[in-house]
Amino acid sequence: MDNHVTLRIKMVNRSNNPIPQYATTGSSGLDLRAFLQESIILAPFERGLIPTGLFLELPIGYEAQVRPRSGLALKQGITCLNSPGTIDADYRGEISVLLINLSEHPQPIRPGDRIAQLVIQTVTQVAIDIVTVLSETTRNEKGWGHTGIH
Repeated sequence: MDNHVTLRIKMVNRSNNPIPQYATTGSSGLDLRAFLQESIILAPFERGLIPTGLFLELPIGYEAQVRPRSGLALKQGITCLNSPGTIDADYRGEISVLLINLSEHPQPIRPGDRIAQLVIQTVTQVAIDIVTVLSETTRNEKGWGHTGIH
């Protein structure tokens, strides 16, 4: 089964970062790297918008999701806010990653560090139908953890 789609990427001319790539053949996300001229330090509980030097052209019907890297979260306490962050097919600005340091120690972000991953997903747009009654289900309005209560 061929499930490939072409993602057009423009990179900032002065970027020395490699093109985004999958770490393994089974990876879901492309590595995103920090496009910085010099290292920055995120203080405990500080957040920062980190540029990647990348601009995307997604096909209509797709979105890009920016997600945290598990190793960065485990080892340094750094994760993405607004996760997953959605990049729409018609957005043409630079991709930046909103990171937060959830550790108790200052954490460096260095030029070229892998800071997040980019997952490409299909999107279905819906037609809205305003109704006065919804169909009944066994669950109905039960929510907020009701399936864990016995």
